[in-house]
Amino acid sequence: MSEAAQAPEGRMIEGRYRIVRQIAQGGMATVYEAHDERLERTVAVKVMHTQLAQGPHRDQFIERFKREARSAAQIANPHIVQVYDAGEFEGLAYLVMEYVHGVNLRQEMQRQGTFTVRETLRVVAETLDGLAAAHRVDVVHRDIKPENIMLNDRGHVQITDFGLAKATSQATLSSTGMLLGTAAYLPPETIERNEALPQGDLYAVGIMAWEMLAGTVPFISDNPVTLVFKHVHEDVPSLETVCPGIHPHVAQFIAHLTARAIDARPADATEALDELRRMSSTLPLDAWGYRLPTAGATGVNGAAPQTTPNGATEPPVTAPPAPPMPPAPRKTGSGAATSDIPPTTAMDQGATQVLDPMRDTAGTQVLPRTSAPGVAGADGDDFLADFAADGSPRTGGADAGPIPAHHAAPASDGRKATDGVTGGPAAKPRRTVNKAAVIAVVVTLVVALTAGGTGAWWYYLGPGSYWALPKPDDITCTQGKACTLDDAVWKRYESTLKVTGIPYKAVTDYSDTVAEGAIIAARVGGADATVDMHISKRHPSTLQVTVSKGVKTATIPADILDASSGNGKAPLDALKAAGFTNVKHDESKDEYSMTLPEGAALSISPDPGTTLKHNDEVTVTLSKGPMPVTMPDIVGRTKDDANGLLADLKLSANYSEEYSDTVDAGKVISASQKKGAQLHWGDTVDVVVSKGPEMVTIPDVRGQSYDDAAKALQALGLDVKKSAPLGDVTHTVRLQDPAPGQQVRIRDANGTKTVVTLTVV
Repeated sequence: MSEAAQAPEGRMIEGRYRIVRQIAQGGMATVYEAHDERLERTVAVKVMHTQLAQGPHRDQFIERFKREARSAAQIANPHIVQVYDAGEFEGLAYLVMEYVHGVNLRQEMQRQGTFTVRETLRVVAETLDGLAAAHRVDVVHRDIKPENIMLNDRGHVQITDFGLAKATSQATLSSTGMLLGTAAYLPPETIERNEALPQGDLYAVGIMAWEMLAGTVPFISDNPVTLVFKHVHEDVPSLETVCPGIHPHVAQFIAHLTARAIDARPADATEALDELRRMSSTLPLDAWGYRLPTAGATGVNGAAPQTTPNGATEPPVTAPPAPPMPPAPRKTGSGAATSDIPPTTAMDQGATQVLDPMRDTAGTQVLPRTSAPGVAGADGDDFLADFAADGSPRTGGADAGPIPAHHAAPASDGRKATDGVTGGPAAKPRRTVNKAAVIAVVVTLVVALTAGGTGAWWYYLGPGSYWALPKPDDITCTQGKACTLDDAVWKRYESTLKVTGIPYKAVTDYSDTVAEGAIIAARVGGADATVDMHISKRHPSTLQVTVSKGVKTATIPADILDASSGNGKAPLDALKAAGFTNVKHDESKDEYSMTLPEGAALSISPDPGTTLKHNDEVTVTLSKGPMPVTMPDIVGRTKDDANGLLADLKLSANYSEEYSDTVDAGKVISASQKKGAQLHWGDTVDVVVSKGPEMVTIPDVRGQSYDDAAKALQALGLDVKKSAPLGDVTHTVRLQDPAPGQQVRIRDANGTKTVVTLTVV
């Protein structure tokens, strides 16, 4: 059932609020003029759309309605549209609000194009006064923009749509996983870190003031989504760059509000309002009347307007310089925001068109404008609306519609103007009027025929049913070819995805060709992701993004030259395990080593412990181990000769000495390795060196019995022979040969023992 069927004219809500007529329709709600039967007053009733009340996110939308009521109810200020009541009617959440006769600031901006300094500062002062009351009770509006600034029939500001407001103690936007607010007015901290602070409201006020004076917002982009990131990466240009002749103090004040850094802005609206009062007191009279010449709403210097995500028209502006800093602000109490601003009647005359002051032109259908008094109360929804991340509906929209006839310029010759056209040939103006009338009739008919079904079509089949994958700012697409996200800087593009609400999952990987932090590849449902690809909100697929960690690095193991370590025993395997893919090993340059085993690293370049790219060249020289050598013939050589031969072959010798009856003393008798044996550097050879024949001194055995004497000589290794020419009577040795004390060999060259002859009598 549509809202028209549920709340027709004359229908009573809660037995108290009688619906008079529909005023406007936004992406979240329809606003009606109603009569409060109990208090006998006209009110505005804002009723949630049926498709939202019956959708999967019903509880979230109802909570937003309740939050709007709670936030506004905490604030008592003439510059805040009051919320009187809230509840549910036949399953639809509703709000009852103050009925405001007037237009919103966007409508007035479209009519005037640019504003004088006096008009601008008065609107800013009254807006800051209302926000100061909110900030004092720790409420941040979070969606300040011209659509939410109502100008009542007395020309004064009333701020509306606290549906996005939150207490500063809860001032993050992670609860919905989505950025909230309107793109052209979002502060950098909201886009980058999801922070919602009082300074963010001031930033939006500053952008709004910039637009009033310059006729355009400071940042524009041909890619609506990436518009917001200009706020993160660029300073808001000084007004002096687009408004030549404006007083520097005015430009400095706006620059203070729009500083990129949070700490560089005033702390809250009270401090900003105090600064505005001080600045206003220094302005000369001629500064108040400054106004940038403009041809209506066509933009600065006549540039064609561009449509931003919130429906505003924006001509291009020049690149911004760094914003100048105003004098340090001081805190004072709040007061009448208009007390320090010279009076003006520019916006106090006429503008009483029916308009929903809380209506966001980016999230509403185009409705024909009437001439009856209007009321505040739409929801300010846009492409960054509260629940866009999870598939909530948003209606397509345009701007606030045609300029009413009473805003037309008066005829210069005193005659009655017709739709803003003064005198001249009758035929040409008549064609212009007829064409405008035809367009108005066509728009009215189209809206009337499609208003009931547009929301459902938009939500289930139209643009509200899918996300269009945005184009990164830092890639160039070739016409006629699929444009992928490859090589886009991920950090910036991730912020874009957060703003649009597209579900994504990012993983990292190394890449030899894609710079660190850039996208290697992106896929949706198995297919390469391309710019403007549609991703369904009803059956969402996750965008899978692979982000480059840059070229993979690796570190040469610090112990790779230690042959006793695990890495040192197999250096090539160790480098591969460390991640190196360009290891150079020339076997022809490997060398023998006395100390390192075969396969150990002799040298490595760069040095151990160095970290470098995995594909950088690493050069390794390996040991071939000890060199093989042949055992030389050293037997019979002198010890010195043998030692020289073994040393030349880097063989180690263990020497021992023995008596030899055949080898002269000092010469090698034998070696543990045979001549010609295959050895290696460092091998040990046992060498026996001759001490010559073994010698003995003949003892004096004369006078001893033959038996004793023979035993003594035999004990020395000698042989004994008895001689008894006169007979062996006494058995006593009388003579011996060789004589006592003589040195003799124990054996001769043939190994025969020396014989000692003993003569007995």
